[in-house]
Amino acid sequence: MAFNVINKTIMKSLFSKPATAMYPVIKNEFYPNTRGSIEMAKIENCSFCGICSKRCPATAIEVGKSDKKWEIDRTRCIVCNFCVQVCPKNCLNTQRSYTAPMRDKSSKLFTAYGPVVQEVASGTAAQDNPTQVEIVEEDA
Repeated sequence: MAFNVINKTIMKSLFSKPATAMYPVIKNEFYPNTRGSIEMAKIENCSFCGICSKRCPATAIEVGKSDKKWEIDRTRCIVCNFCVQVCPKNCLNTQRSYTAPMRDKSSKLFTAYGPVVQEVASGTAAQDNPTQVEIVEEDA
């Protein structure tokens, strides 16, 4: 009796299309509500207020207002989208693709630096106008 069930399954599998997708050839399509990973889209608009880090239930986000640093620990993030919802400047968004797997622990942190404001110290011009500032971009 069991032999007939196995034969039926084999014949059905032989004449139907495969149940699995050919992944490298055909890429997976993500659904519209897929939550893949959080990214800092507009670092220049960020005010580094820290609301996203306060709202994160997994404490995966750290914000440094003094050094204008925004950092997320990819291993702790549960992609709940709370940080994206509460961001007042809409700097954060969710990608519909997943993050690449980590090969070492150095890639678990994603850090973004904002523009650093430094005072211009060029002779008497800085002494005459103390409100003059220069914006310096730092590479991450």
